[in-house]
Amino acid sequence: MTTATPTEHAGWQALTHSLAIETRLVIDGQCRNAAGGELFAVINPADGATVAEMACGTAADIELAVASARSAWDDGRWRHMPPRQRMDIFRRWADLVEAHAAELALLETLSMGKPINDALTIDLPETIVTIRYFGECIDKVAGAVTNSPHGAVHLIAREPLGIVGAISAWNYPLLMATWKVAPALAGGNCVILKPAQQAPLSCIRLAQLFLEAGGPAGVFNVVNGRGHDAGRALALHSDVAKISFTGSTAVGKQLMIYAGESNLKRVSLETGGKSPQIFMPDLVDLDVAVDRAIMGIFDNAGQVCNAGSRLLVHADIHDEFVARFVARAGQLYRPGDPLDPATTLGPMVTRAHQRDVLRWIETGKAEGAELMLGGCDDRSRPDGSYIMPTLFTGLTPTMAVGREEVFGPVAALFSFRDEAEAIRLANDSIYGLAAGVWTSDVNCAHRVVKALEAGVVWVNCFGDGDMTQPFGGYKQSGNTRDKSLECLAGYMQSKSAWFSLE
Repeated sequence: MTTATPTEHAGWQALTHSLAIETRLVIDGQCRNAAGGELFAVINPADGATVAEMACGTAADIELAVASARSAWDDGRWRHMPPRQRMDIFRRWADLVEAHAAELALLETLSMGKPINDALTIDLPETIVTIRYFGECIDKVAGAVTNSPHGAVHLIAREPLGIVGAISAWNYPLLMATWKVAPALAGGNCVILKPAQQAPLSCIRLAQLFLEAGGPAGVFNVVNGRGHDAGRALALHSDVAKISFTGSTAVGKQLMIYAGESNLKRVSLETGGKSPQIFMPDLVDLDVAVDRAIMGIFDNAGQVCNAGSRLLVHADIHDEFVARFVARAGQLYRPGDPLDPATTLGPMVTRAHQRDVLRWIETGKAEGAELMLGGCDDRSRPDGSYIMPTLFTGLTPTMAVGREEVFGPVAALFSFRDEAEAIRLANDSIYGLAAGVWTSDVNCAHRVVKALEAGVVWVNCFGDGDMTQPFGGYKQSGNTRDKSLECLAGYMQSKSAWFSLE
């Protein structure tokens, strides 16, 4: 049922009580219980309450899902469907997601604590744009006819890979899943999605809406479950042609091992990050730069792979930058009930993750970094897994809190004296997902962009972009690109056909 969008806290609370949550797996166009009957709980991190008991898929359910996808692939019900018909399904799918935006936003908030206003105004619009963008790409995929010798014709065709296994992250449950599923389907593949165990609710609904839009059974399957069971089985299955993963670097490395142990399937990884932002003394507007620095690390409570968690600030503006950062952070990010549209800072996704982030904060203190802001949980909300916005200054390059991915609202601020030092600090990392530079000097901006070892670089902004922008990193931040035509190409393969005319 299409849901109206509440505008006040009480309206969202009321909608929660009437919300029907699908807890089963989606396999071969049907919702079904896990083969073994096992369940796992989805916990609301804002108050510790159980939101739903979800079917917990295992290797047996992955086998069923792969068999369903294999059947759909073999009979060509999706890949052989005329492109314009597939585009029509994508259009209806996007329209249905838009019609159910309030419901989907609420599922995001209940499962991972994302402030409802963020889910409704950021995650849902970007999810809809993703579906529409890749739907529009379907009939734009073209091969080539090369300039071959007389007496021959050479064709290069683009074809889907087959069955794609997608393993998505919990920090943007719906959007990260759609970044994988939409281009994979647009390329003509069949998909099995294993959503993050912490937040699978919206992913189940996404598959239901695909079916409602006219998507054929077996083309898009969803198997909830644990990574070490369902995720491992998906990565090891020899009928799966590709694994697309967003998550930790450690798990990404393990998935590459599974690919080698099975069928050498392609593995596309978007993994960790510790993104630097460089603030030159000639930046145009210090207030704007500080606000964007704050948003770059505290959006989504810092649970963002490309979060600008390393702030590299020129010594000439260091003290004023820190003062303004401390003054503004509390104004911009206020913890509260995620169902309240006024809330701007939600909890950590789980109590365990809260403990991990707090341990990183204690590590920073022990290393000698100076705590300028936060550094604790929200003691006014003991039932939730909140952490207050935190800022460390006085860091040295060897301090772990400034090098390791904390994945929480913890900023590490370094001081530098010249451009060369800033670049050295920025590149002194195993990660290379994103970076930013703030300067009014266009020559400096070009030099720094060329020197930074990162897949995405923002100049005088941070986090901006659209669907034409390839998103992914260098080094141990992964080996793939999401969004853009480059992403779509990653879900397809080329076939060369040489015709002899003699």
